[in-house]
Amino acid sequence: MQILRFSPRFRALAASAAVALLATSPLALAAPQLAGTLGSPPAAVMKVAKGSVSVQRGAAKIPGAVGLALFPADVIVTGADGTVGMTFDDNSLLSLGPSSRYSIDRFEFNRRTYDGAFESTLSKGKLAVISGKIAKQGVDQMQVRTPTSILGVRGTQFVVQADADGEVAK
Repeated sequence: MQILRFSPRFRALAASAAVALLATSPLALAAPQLAGTLGSPPAAVMKVAKGSVSVQRGAAKIPGAVGLALFPADVIVTGADGTVGMTFDDNSLLSLGPSSRYSIDRFEFNRRTYDGAFESTLSKGKLAVISGKIAKQGVDQMQVRTPTSILGVRGTQFVVQADADGEVAK
């Protein structure tokens, strides 16, 4: 076995190159999008983002984009021309219509047992849901709050609209 020895100048150059590569890696470039989410796995991924879409993550406002990871405490906002499609870790599919405001309040999911909790709030706009594995575990596992009610979901699909004048659930 041969041991390679490098000069201090070469080691410093190699270290500088490694730092430069890491600084431009996709993870480093996504650091502002991941701020405040350490220790919390992504709840969902944005699969569709059309028109004006943004995510409020703490004090940061992140433009919505396909592939963007979504975390508990994120607030997804669509403009008058915006729509969003999200796939959650439990395979729940959610779509937000134009002029909507939706927050992921709590998302916990065990992939082995399918136990978990999914709580969210639709402050305004329209939300279509095809529930995933969490909702099939019990009626209290998935909840969607609106300004005037709380929907307990169990293994179904639904559309809910929250307006300033009240809401209509289907």
